[in-house]
Amino acid sequence: MNAASTTTTTPVDATSSGTHPADSHDLIRVHGARENNLKDVDLEIPKRRLTVFTGVSGSGKSSLVFATIAAESQRMINETYSAFVQGMMPSLSRPDVDLLEGLTTAIVVDQERLGANPRSTLGTVTDTNALLRLLFSRLGTPSAGPAVAYSFNIPARKASGVMTSATGEKQIVREAVYHGGMCPRCEGRGTVSDIDLSELVDEDKSLNEGAITVPGYKAGGWSVRFFTESGYLDGDKKVRDYTETERHDFLYRDATKRKIGGANLTYEGLVPQVRRSMLAKDRDALQPHLRAFVDRAVTFITCPDCGGTRLAQAALASKIRGINIADACAMQIGDLADWVRDLDEPSVAPLLGNLQNLLDKFTEIGLGYLSLDRPSGTLSGGEAQRTKLISHLGSALTDITYVFDEPTIGLHPHDIQRMNDLLLQLRDKGNTVLVVEHKPETIAIADHVVDLGPGAGSAGGTICFEGTVDELRASDTLTGRHLEDRATLKESPRTATGALEIRGASTHNLQGVDVDVPLGVLCVVTGVAGSGKSSLIHGSLAGRDGVVVVDQSAIKGSRRSNPATYTGLLEPVRKAFAKANGVKPALFSANSEGACPTCNGAGVVYTQLGFMDTVATTCEECEGKRFQAAVLEYRLGGKDIAEVLAMSVAEAEGFFSAGEARTPAAHKILARLADVGLGYLKIGQPLTTLSGGERQRLKLATYLAEDGGVYVLDEPTAGLHLADVANLLALLDRLVQAGKSVVVIEHHQAVMAHADWIIDLGPGAGHDGGRVVFEGTPADLVAKAVAGDTTLTGEHLARYVGNP
Repeated sequence: MNAASTTTTTPVDATSSGTHPADSHDLIRVHGARENNLKDVDLEIPKRRLTVFTGVSGSGKSSLVFATIAAESQRMINETYSAFVQGMMPSLSRPDVDLLEGLTTAIVVDQERLGANPRSTLGTVTDTNALLRLLFSRLGTPSAGPAVAYSFNIPARKASGVMTSATGEKQIVREAVYHGGMCPRCEGRGTVSDIDLSELVDEDKSLNEGAITVPGYKAGGWSVRFFTESGYLDGDKKVRDYTETERHDFLYRDATKRKIGGANLTYEGLVPQVRRSMLAKDRDALQPHLRAFVDRAVTFITCPDCGGTRLAQAALASKIRGINIADACAMQIGDLADWVRDLDEPSVAPLLGNLQNLLDKFTEIGLGYLSLDRPSGTLSGGEAQRTKLISHLGSALTDITYVFDEPTIGLHPHDIQRMNDLLLQLRDKGNTVLVVEHKPETIAIADHVVDLGPGAGSAGGTICFEGTVDELRASDTLTGRHLEDRATLKESPRTATGALEIRGASTHNLQGVDVDVPLGVLCVVTGVAGSGKSSLIHGSLAGRDGVVVVDQSAIKGSRRSNPATYTGLLEPVRKAFAKANGVKPALFSANSEGACPTCNGAGVVYTQLGFMDTVATTCEECEGKRFQAAVLEYRLGGKDIAEVLAMSVAEAEGFFSAGEARTPAAHKILARLADVGLGYLKIGQPLTTLSGGERQRLKLATYLAEDGGVYVLDEPTAGLHLADVANLLALLDRLVQAGKSVVVIEHHQAVMAHADWIIDLGPGAGHDGGRVVFEGTPADLVAKAVAGDTTLTGEHLARYVGNP
């Protein structure tokens, strides 16, 4: 044996210090981040640690964490797929950043509400229903068939005819059965609709006189000519004079080929048209005027055939120990988990184990009070976010970057500790956890804190602080100064001027609640998540005369939408420009006649490159101003329309308050935006660039314009920095002082302490809640807590205001 064969080779991956090179990649490095309002941010984030990002709403937290770090991670993962697969995936553009190093696979758990599709339930979005369907197909007696026979989204079908295989072989099929569990009457929706014809048609008019009162059906327009030129109807004959045949043809005729206006078209009656164009769509996705029409014209009642279960009779007849699949989905998840645990069937042991594990995860994250038949669109933002977390609990994956957007939204102080424990669990398994958060309870558990600011919008976008929580407390940043803020109880709460009575409320888990909601004061409704707060207020107050409800639903808007269009501000602004220059208002809309023809008013030109990044370049014609050059010649108060849209709310408020540009209607809207703390926001800034907190306050400002005596706000502190909560409380006080009544569903102790009256629900969630456990002033609630006779809310409020 020669010497060479006995030589020991030094491993190439060893270093002189003995540290493996792979262990040196323990930081996520960000250099030169400029996404949205970020100003060349440089940052190093420790891996396998819990890092919390703080700062006022609009300071750049989401731009850094979601639009830069998480977006680039997901984009780079997509690039590992073939060009064919990438062509079918959504195209993600590269963030505006110089360098990103040390990225790992990012899983984003955001605040976006789950889809409001009427067929979507908590069970379907979490795949729990899939396991239950499989369980009933194996153990249910009498069996309804395979798993699809228990699905309310799949209809049962029969077919006869000739079936041809891929090889050309033909087979005659007679009465072939394709299983499905959908109730045929309600088509798996659980409700059937009844249309009020008086809201569709004015019987005293003819079609040419405007008999059809459905939005979009104008006399003389194509939608009405469709009827008058069909050959079935006389356009000048009053509807009340129609024969029975004419009435049927007008309202109910099924799709029929007809020559209309010289073209071969499919004619159908008005009612089928309305059902197809409006009722078949998600109500929340409709435009406001169409949504208002649907609410007026359509009533929904529980399907009499399936009793609201959505299922066909065969699926309902199949039971396990006296329980059918609809009963199982209607159970509180905690109770369903106990039922599954009691099933001892070795033949389906793996299935029972998986189902048991999944149901236990619901309880672990505090959602055990829900039921699987709960429509997904009715879940709050906090519930939706925790639902998305379910699939990641217990995962064997490590070295993942989990990105959370305010995971404590919708959580009572009692529940925040449970969420904190989950975040720490994910970290301790070797994952990097990045959390955008405002709550001091979650900031307190961070290993590392990054504070952005110092202000919002153009005044933010820089790193104000990096370090530990103790170092943050000692710092002079806005977050550091407010981290230990504690509200004080009101010394003299306002006295109610009246009350709104709620009697026998039984929506969801409410147990026949009787309560008086005081008027003329700030009333805060509290309780743990799932105790029945939203069920009580939205179920019993919403819809009453004079009650304006500002809920948690997200505002919708494309990159063409901005605060000016969303709030209606652009309308008086356009009219003011038109009047000052003697031209049409439509010229001053980038979505109408005034739009730059090259970029169609977008300000940028998008070039599609297939599976690669879409390239966005500033339009050379308008230089990003979105308007035609001729339109920019027109001025108001020395400014063109593009310059006005580039103003902040505060600047525009001053501009439209005096001089040639004085426009009271515009000034009124701008004053409301300033009132909710959005003075820094550019009025022409795309809605897609706004943070969650900014969107919430923009929505609040819009609703404040509605003429109502009672304002109901659902968690208005969502997305608000500690320093902004005081501004919100001042706004609520101004509303009450102006003679309004304000009812707030809230978990933030500062809002509770500031209330004139508290209604506390509980004592627990689900069937353990649904009762009023306290009514009175915050001081009375704290006093009861000190005396040992308290609720969970009283216990946390007493601790917050400094009582043991």
